Amino acid sequence: MKKFLPIILLLLGVGVFIGVFLFIRGKPQEEIVVENEKSLRDIPLDERPIASLTPSSDGYWLKLVIEKIVIEADTMDYELLYKLPDGRTQGVPGTISLEGLEEIERDLLLGSESSGKFRYDEGVENGTLTLRFRDEKGKLIVKFSTDFHLQSNTRALSTVDAAFTYTLTKTPTGVFFVAMETFGVPGSVNSISSGPYGIFSSGSTTLSGSIQLDSGTIYRWTGSKWKEVVNGNSSDIGIFYTAIGQ
Repeated sequence: MKKFLPIILLLLGVGVFIGVFLFIRGKPQEEIVVENEKSLRDIPLDERPIASLTPSSDGYWLKLVIEKIVIEADTMDYELLYKLPDGRTQGVPGTISLEGLEEIERDLLLGSESSGKFRYDEGVENGTLTLRFRDEKGKLIVKFSTDFHLQSNTRALSTVDAAFTYTLTKTPTGVFFVAMETFGVPGSVNSISSGPYGIFSSGSTTLSGSIQLDSGTIYRWTGSKWKEVVNGNSSDIGIFYTAIGQ
């Protein structure tokens, strides 16, 4: 019996090895996809989408509008991340097929919904909007991202980094505002040295104010054309940019 012991141990070892091999081979492998953002396409200003977040009258919803979608892509992911006063981060993700679309609208809830019942997140002020355009294989080809600033009951409206500020002539009551970059611009422009930035409101009235932005000529989109903002005093909110030498 002793002379067969090495052979028995060898056979047991081979059996264990084969069993482990078959177990590992049969186990589904987790696919880890690392997106290389260094290879993303550089999109000219006139081909970039125009993004806006317009708050609802109660400040609990943000209407996401993406206009001028001319990038050749199969799908677009949107991701809205925002911070709560206690430091937690909440998110609102989504994916949209772009076939035949030039404009997208989505109502994004700052909170959660279950069985028709809504829970609203209080005290939201800052967050980030990210758009990811993908080809038919799901590969990331273009990405845009901007911080947004949700404010109310104040005259001093600004982007999160304070690169753009809009001081209202008077403080409106019960009106919410979002300040953010818009990625692209409506119409056509020759050059931009700062911006484009947008101020979007839950109200519908005209809101005059003064602008602080990098040195240069400031322009505001009126809805049909770009108009110079003289001495930094604007007749209304909207989309703005600064140009030098125009």
